[in-house]
Amino acid sequence: MATIYYDKDIDPGLVKASKVAVIGYGSQGHAHALNLRDSGVDVRVALHAGSKSKAKAEEEGLTVLTVSEATQWADMLMFCTPDVPMRDIYSEGVAPHLRDGQLLLFAHGFNIHFGLIRPPANVDVAMVAPKGPGHRLRAEYLTGAGMPALVAVQQDFTGKAKQRALSYAWGIGCARAGLLETTFKEETETDLFGEQAVLCGGLSALIKAGFETLVEAGYQPEAAYFECLHETKLIVDLLYEGGLNYMRYSISDTAEWGDYVAGPKVINEQSRQAMKELLADIQSGKFAKEWIAENEAGRPNMERIRAAERTHPVEEVGKKLRPMMPFLKAK
Repeated sequence: MATIYYDKDIDPGLVKASKVAVIGYGSQGHAHALNLRDSGVDVRVALHAGSKSKAKAEEEGLTVLTVSEATQWADMLMFCTPDVPMRDIYSEGVAPHLRDGQLLLFAHGFNIHFGLIRPPANVDVAMVAPKGPGHRLRAEYLTGAGMPALVAVQQDFTGKAKQRALSYAWGIGCARAGLLETTFKEETETDLFGEQAVLCGGLSALIKAGFETLVEAGYQPEAAYFECLHETKLIVDLLYEGGLNYMRYSISDTAEWGDYVAGPKVINEQSRQAMKELLADIQSGKFAKEWIAENEAGRPNMERIRAAERTHPVEEVGKKLRPMMPFLKAK
């Protein structure tokens, strides 16, 4: 069973006695910085010169430094930037200014696990990865609740890397909900697999395939949209609240029976083999190498696929139908 830590297991004094810099002020970065501030932590935001986020951070009363300045100032640095630019941010702004005993924190293990960032031996390296988007992390904190997070230690120079990481997690409110101990390898590989096989790649492909099957059979595209895309929220909300059994309890008996007999026909041995191949590419580093190469080439394939996906019939139908539902927030 996994080891899970809570508020009672943590020394908040470690993060409160530290100077903490959050690199980035996007979805995760803003929530980390604001939650730390409200927890009584001395925090700064680190951004590149000319960042559009600087004004947003300063409007919240936060002090903004360059990445180089923040590295020289801070005891703990949390990377809340996208995976691809993180390597250059580290090499240009962080690496030249590191000193003994600093703690490098990551909200995702990609760059450390695949060796894109290789910290020196004289610093602690750990991860605190909230299991949800930044706006939700902030909202839960403000209500007095918290969001679960994963915690891992890659390098323990000081002998207190785990305690320091747990204390940071306390500062952003995640210890209220629970901190599951893991490794950089496990977090990175399961995160990438979940995105590709289920949450993004798998679900998107399943929605499009269902929509296309109904339309090709002569059904109205609008009806296909409602059945194959719109109603996914109903099911996902039930899964989120209570798992598979709660979802099956909440739907009709007809839908439940269809779940049992049709699901294995759609997700069959061929599908499982494809998932195993996806996982193997992630574990070997093949996916990471291909993704980095795609970015270094200027993302030609991604932009081509992105443009095609934006004009898929299910998207065109959705644009017409969503205005009928005022309870949806315009996107």
